[in-house]
Amino acid sequence: MLGRVEWKEGSKVDCFNEAGDCIEIDWDNGPTPVQVVLQMIGACSLADIQTGLKGRKIDKIWIELAAERKTTAPKVFTKINMTYHVDAEAPKKLVKRLVEKSHETYCTVSNMFKSTVEITSDVVVNGELC
Repeated sequence: MLGRVEWKEGSKVDCFNEAGDCIEIDWDNGPTPVQVVLQMIGACSLADIQTGLKGRKIDKIWIELAAERKTTAPKVFTKINMTYHVDAEAPKKLVKRLVEKSHETYCTVSNMFKSTVEITSDVVVNGELC
C-alpha cells in the first residue's frame, strides 16, 4: 500500500492513494486529520456491518462516534464509543454479532487502536437498543 500527502496552501493538504484517488483535508476549516481518523474507524466498521447483512433489505446504517482524548500532547484517543444504528430487515442478534466480529477481527482500522484505546459500542436495530 502506498500513499502521498501534498501540501496545497495554508492548512490544506491533498491525500492520495496509489490509484490517485484524493481526499482533501483542511485542518483549520474542515475535518482535521484526527477527525478523519475517527470517521475512518466508523467507515471501516460500517462496511463490515453492511457486507455482513448479505442481501437483506437495508434502509439505513449509521454510526455515531464519541471520542475522548488525552489533554496533553500527544492528544491520542483514550476512549471511543460507537453507537450503531441499523434500520434493516435483520435480526438483532445478527447485527450485534456483526458488530462484535467487526471489533474482534474484521475492522482493520479499529483493531490498530484496540491495544491503546478503550472502544465500546451500543447497537440500535430498527429504533430499539439491543
